Amino acid sequence: MKRVTYKQVNQLHIQGDYYAVNVKKAPLVIFIHGGGLIWGTSNDMKKAQRDFYLNAGYNVYSIEYRLAPESKLPDIIRDIKDCMKWIYELGAKELDFDPENVAVVGSSAGGYLALTTGTFEAYRPKAIVSFYGYGNILGSWYTTPSRHFNKMTKVPEKLAQQLIQKSPTASAPIEQRYAIYLFCRQQGKWLDYVTGLDPVIYRDHLRPFCPVDQIDEAYPPTLLLHGDADEDVPYEESVQMHKALQQHNIESELITIKDGKHTFDYEDEKPVVQDAFKKVVSFLDSQFA
Repeated sequence: MKRVTYKQVNQLHIQGDYYAVNVKKAPLVIFIHGGGLIWGTSNDMKKAQRDFYLNAGYNVYSIEYRLAPESKLPDIIRDIKDCMKWIYELGAKELDFDPENVAVVGSSAGGYLALTTGTFEAYRPKAIVSFYGYGNILGSWYTTPSRHFNKMTKVPEKLAQQLIQKSPTASAPIEQRYAIYLFCRQQGKWLDYVTGLDPVIYRDHLRPFCPVDQIDEAYPPTLLLHGDADEDVPYEESVQMHKALQQHNIESELITIKDGKHTFDYEDEKPVVQDAFKKVVSFLDSQFA
């Protein structure tokens, strides 16, 4: 593993972990972690998942990005754009991968960020894989209190505020930050914290950050995977994204994990999960061919 910086903002190095296969100019999979845009590290990618890609002959670059609420959504998206620009302009010179065969894979909020890469005017990936991601940040599931999360211990706003750092960060474990996300979901304030904007007043301003509304004819082929019993990100998010892609004649497929919960892919010992990853590799192989 090699720690690689793709961007620096003041004193903050925004980095990723690069894992290489022993093959010249192999395809590259960029992995974007989840965490509600509030927590996460490049090490959140499970080894078993990483090995799926490495054993398939792909290099893997598991990246970090600035986290909310210290940084707001436009800066987070800018980090992902800058990562893609770095990959195509400089990364292939520094690292040994095929810049003609780059895919972006993400889970949950990382799936959302992966879907946003398909809307970039430049430096789009060749393919996208979204595990229980979402294309619409303005959905009521994010802007109203969550019944699921309100079954958990209530988090006071004072505690959530105390966990916010004074300066931007691009890496934070779930243990340090989950209470912020839990508070946001219990109160329906995720967008307020992540964007700094009232989603009712600034709905039109936030629409460009919804991939489902920004699909064009150049959007990359996309594979969506989602459990139909997801209590965090609604399964309907992937259904709607798949429908929108089909309406624009974009190659896409939705794999439904029956009774699958959020982070179903972490149960990598289950045959249904192993089968899902085989389908992911098959999809990527077809795009890289």
